[in-house]
Amino acid sequence: MDMRTDVLSLRIDGELLERLRGHAAKRGMSVQDYVVRTLIRDDFDERFKTAVDETDRFYGADRIT
Repeated sequence: MDMRTDVLSLRIDGELLERLRGHAAKRGMSVQDYVVRTLIRDDFDERFKTAVDETDRFYGADRIT
């Protein structure tokens, strides 16, 4: 497993940053950790949907009732 890390710098407006701080604080997280977890979750959701779509195509969507 590749444990290398890189830096991603974002420029966001103050209102969005305050909302992110609020969401992160509710979960006891830093803004950085909250954003990373959100990106990971979104990536997982996308990969899961792709896997489901591929399974449907493989078995044929009409067979699922």
